[in-house]
Amino acid sequence: MTDHVECVVIGAGVVGLAVARSLALRGRETIVLEAAAAIGTGTSSRSSEVIHAGIYYPQGSLKARLCVSGRELLYKFCEARGVEFKRCGKLIVATSDAQQATLTSIAAAARSNGVEDLCPLEKHEALRLEPELRCVAALWSPSTGIVDSHGFMSALEGDVAQAGGTVLLESPVQRAYCTSNGIRLSVGKGNPFDLDATVVVNCAGLDAQRVAWRFEGLSGDNIPKLFYAKGNYYGVEGRVPFQRLIYPVPDEGGLGVHLTLDLSGRARFGPDVEWVDHIDYRVDPQRAESFYAAIRTYWPRLPPGALRPDYSGIRPKTHGPGSAAQDFIIQGPEVHGVAGLVNLYGIESPGLTAALAIGEYVAEKIG
Repeated sequence: MTDHVECVVIGAGVVGLAVARSLALRGRETIVLEAAAAIGTGTSSRSSEVIHAGIYYPQGSLKARLCVSGRELLYKFCEARGVEFKRCGKLIVATSDAQQATLTSIAAAARSNGVEDLCPLEKHEALRLEPELRCVAALWSPSTGIVDSHGFMSALEGDVAQAGGTVLLESPVQRAYCTSNGIRLSVGKGNPFDLDATVVVNCAGLDAQRVAWRFEGLSGDNIPKLFYAKGNYYGVEGRVPFQRLIYPVPDEGGLGVHLTLDLSGRARFGPDVEWVDHIDYRVDPQRAESFYAAIRTYWPRLPPGALRPDYSGIRPKTHGPGSAAQDFIIQGPEVHGVAGLVNLYGIESPGLTAALAIGEYVAEKIG
């Protein structure tokens, strides 16, 4: 006899757990299927753990809306659930007079997204905060912070369980097809079991497209192409003389080589974007050579030979090199025509910050 559950969420990363939490808290019977042996082993475990303010995203985009609302939900959640975090703030720095106009445009774009607390700083004001910084002007973002991402995911999993939901590990979805009563999933390794669901939410991250292709009856025309964007990060021995995150004025290829800190004060510099065709998390020490000049534009005292490989992450992009950045894709039956199915594609940064808001958005979309 085939088991039946009201809602299935595929993927136990930070977004999948947040979606499952929102569904379970609404009283909906919910199971999370995770292919790996632990929660959050993919993209969620390889992030800078930054709580983003919502500054850079296009006005009206899902990234902008869900980042701004998700940021406040995340801070409140962490305070209520005892998840470690820090509102350390971020400085966006102009290192030449020509970049000052860009700071003004960044502040205007942020206000259009609902980020009202950016503060322009003159050089002496920025140096009062960070004496070893080199800049001619800066923007101060007090809403930016850092969070224990693993503690956050553990708390989400706890909320799912408290609300009656279940997380099944080592439970990959082998195939899926529609029936008159909903969606039937073939789940597990070796001898898969069948599971019928009224609602299925595909939050598989780097595997979201592969999972979607396993749904019989889902047109491939509605499955966007997947591109892997690998970001390499490098650390330094000991502590750096900074208490806040430091971001250069963005360039055309992204946000530039920036400085992030973890909750222990350890610094990481990155990323460089490397388009790859397979998942490989090794960090090439030689790639660090291109970082020195970029970092010294805002930290001239970076010692020679100080950078060491730290970690890398791979983002599930829905656009390739040279193409314009794309928004989150949260695609329901109104697009693909499969009743009860919601697919999430391209959930990259600021997915961690936006996770709780994404969960609410998906739960409301399901109705």
